[in-house]
Amino acid sequence: MPSPQSADRPAAEPPERGQVDALISQTRRLRGGIDAVRREAVASAETSDDPRLHWQRALCELAAHHADDLGEQLGQLRAGLPTSRYAGAGSGTAASVGAEGGTATRGAGTATRVAEDDGADGDGLAAGSGPATPGRAGSAEWNLLTDEVAWTDELFALFGRRPEDGALTLDELPSTLLEEDTGLLTTMVTDCLVDGKPIDGEFRIVRGDDGAVRTVHMMGEPVLDADGCTSSMWAVLRDVSDLRRFRREVHETRDSAHRRRDAARTEHRLAVELQEAVLPPWRGSLRLPQSVPADPAAPGGGVLDLAGHYLPSSTSSLIGGDWFDAMELPGGRTLLTVGGLAGRGVAATSTMAMLLGAVRGMAVSGAEPGPLMGWLNHLLESSAQPALGSAVCCRYEPASGTLLWSQAGHPAPLLFRDGAGRALRPPEGVLLGAMTDAAYAQTEERLLPGDVLLLHTEGLADRAGARRLLELAPRFAMADTAQDCLRAVLEEFGDKEREDDACVLIARIGS
Repeated sequence: MPSPQSADRPAAEPPERGQVDALISQTRRLRGGIDAVRREAVASAETSDDPRLHWQRALCELAAHHADDLGEQLGQLRAGLPTSRYAGAGSGTAASVGAEGGTATRGAGTATRVAEDDGADGDGLAAGSGPATPGRAGSAEWNLLTDEVAWTDELFALFGRRPEDGALTLDELPSTLLEEDTGLLTTMVTDCLVDGKPIDGEFRIVRGDDGAVRTVHMMGEPVLDADGCTSSMWAVLRDVSDLRRFRREVHETRDSAHRRRDAARTEHRLAVELQEAVLPPWRGSLRLPQSVPADPAAPGGGVLDLAGHYLPSSTSSLIGGDWFDAMELPGGRTLLTVGGLAGRGVAATSTMAMLLGAVRGMAVSGAEPGPLMGWLNHLLESSAQPALGSAVCCRYEPASGTLLWSQAGHPAPLLFRDGAGRALRPPEGVLLGAMTDAAYAQTEERLLPGDVLLLHTEGLADRAGARRLLELAPRFAMADTAQDCLRAVLEEFGDKEREDDACVLIARIGS
């Protein structure tokens, strides 16, 4: 902590002008770099509601404000000690030396300080008086022996006072503060004058001219006479309202980003738990039906060898509403379905859980795929959270090898046979939730032993990707299991960048 200043100590030598000029040049270069970063941050924040981008913009604004303050204060340092205006009572004489070599003289009851200056410098900064700008510091000295007070023009401007109204004494100064801050100022001044403690604190004032509330930072020290008694107190004050506002914005945007991140993590965890609860519990391969067919000698009388997989989005941490499922139905039939809902997060996942539960329930009750799609559309349309979705629903009859299926605005299943692949011709069906009382057609396809049926959601492959899926036909022909076919799909599509999550379900017809 600095020691109290003595009135008898020689004045410090001002810094060399060349050093200050070099610092000003560095500050200008720094300010230019900050501007470049700030422009990019502002542009990003304006096109996004991501709180992290708004926090970055607030940090850039704060850094720019700091740089502006630094440049302003370095300009004052180069300009030299500004003109001070004294007002007071009592008699006495004193002299002090300005930063540029000026002298000050005091008469009975009044005093005037005259500082030499060289006019405006190359940056348009006037060395001396002029209107104060945010960050520009004003100084004051309160003489306890003569009751004289000296304020610079910047300080008059900061408090919204006219110089002809005179500077405020230490007793008058608290009258400009908000009531709740007066105790803080009183404590700081008392500690300085009585205990010799430096002043370093902030308080809020109400400006005299426009009534604006501004935050002021004050730094000061006592000045001791030859006997070690406090003879005066000097202080430097500056308006830090904008600085505090920028800091608040930084804290608020940071806190908002943290809250958004925590909420996203919670939502992601809930969505994952919900998805894991409703998607098929089996991993790897599954063989359905598990019961022996009524007529094993019938064409296609073998079981289905199944493999499925969920692929998350590579561009979003939120879980989507895609699903796949395979389930044994009464009578040895098998349900195969894939689908997806628009949107991400808990809302999409919970609606997906509702739809998948409805699909299972209606399929177990004996509903055929076409009517099932119609009821599913009605359910989605009348739900508390209306949404759009697409789906494929298939019912496989192992005794006859017949696949009865329907679709709602969804990519058709792909059928691979004898080393070639094709998309099945889809029956009519609009997106789920798009039309009231929509009707959904259904169609049959005869499957043969060794056939491979691939169902997928749109996130796996677009039209061009579907052609690439069909090109896997030779590999599927050589595969021994549905898991081998799935492995080929994942090798081709698993590592690609995808905006949406995706599901794939593969059924291989056994002999």
